[in-house]
Amino acid sequence: GWGMTIRRVTTSERLTTSFPLQAYCFEPSPMRPERAEDFPRHLPYNEVNRTLVAEEGGETLAAASAVPMRQNLRGAVLPMAGVAGVVSHPMARRRGHVRALLHQLLDDMRDGGHTLTALYPFRASFYEQFGYVGLPQARRVTFTPADLGPLLRADLPGELTWERTGTGYAGHRAFTERCLAERHGFAVFPEVRAVWMRDDDDRWLITARRDGMPVGVLTYRIDNHGGELAGDDLLVADPYARALILQFLARHVDQVDRISLRVAADELPELWLTDLAVHVETRVTRPGSPAPMARLLALDALAGLPAGPGRVRVELTRDRWLAGTHLLDGETGRLELVRDASAGPVPAATLTAAGLSALAYGVLDPAEVDIRGLGRVPADAAAELRRLFPRQLPYLYADF
Repeated sequence: GWGMTIRRVTTSERLTTSFPLQAYCFEPSPMRPERAEDFPRHLPYNEVNRTLVAEEGGETLAAASAVPMRQNLRGAVLPMAGVAGVVSHPMARRRGHVRALLHQLLDDMRDGGHTLTALYPFRASFYEQFGYVGLPQARRVTFTPADLGPLLRADLPGELTWERTGTGYAGHRAFTERCLAERHGFAVFPEVRAVWMRDDDDRWLITARRDGMPVGVLTYRIDNHGGELAGDDLLVADPYARALILQFLARHVDQVDRISLRVAADELPELWLTDLAVHVETRVTRPGSPAPMARLLALDALAGLPAGPGRVRVELTRDRWLAGTHLLDGETGRLELVRDASAGPVPAATLTAAGLSALAYGVLDPAEVDIRGLGRVPADAAAELRRLFPRQLPYLYADF
């Protein structure tokens, strides 16, 4: 807009620029005066963020932040920009401010070496224009502790520790770092942001250990006697760790009516136990409970990833950050990219950034990319792309 400027704000400036707008957009409003008094407490967790604001006449019209994170893409842990706090003033919406902020923000993060980016969208179609593609939503599974009874008799390897998140934070963090190294799609906050779990100290933490090493974690709260034990993500290295944590939950049979946990999209809780009555729910609502989205910000993210023996020429189109024609070759078992490959007898596809990101993250088949208008993928190119990018369900753990 006329007279609109974009600038990066300092840590303390957030108190009067981005924070009040975020409170209006994401919290009960108008906010109570004591909410603003709480703002300074959140500043340390935001120090590492890059926060941009759009201003006109000294007033903040829109804001957007990027959190410097790390994410596992098919086994490679890469710098990822977690986009958060995208907000605009109710009197200044639909005027392109957020679009301008995102262009600048992603330019900055890409220049800083971030080859991936992820977010929870206010509207998925808006971010699809920016090359983002949907990732699976975590599932919430609900069951009764009585049905876990058979586990109480199981002799399982390992031991449990039970503590508050304030004291158990370091062990929890260490285990999420292990998941980051091993699990496609997994992402973690930088340390300065992650410590709010320790500082808030508002949950219980159960940790499964074997040979002294954590092999599973679950943080949870109990709302009331006879109520619900509400867990966050059930993070486990193997079925033994999962069974050990479920065994602990079984001991709440005379305390709570039901237990709910978040699990990855590829978990099948109905197969955990015989006679386990479960309700597994995936909720995607707009606004309120969106599924996450992600994209590649730089083709460097693909170089050297494990790949099957495919060869395809890909023309990248309609994107600010990914462009040009590249030969993708997986003959060695690692993905190689050759820029501007000359025409030859190699199957070819045209992909948008969202289309290529869908294949890299393993969430869409090449035919689905074609159907959804995220590229033009002839059958011969689709066959090669399937070999290069086998389907693989990402699990974006970080809830930001």
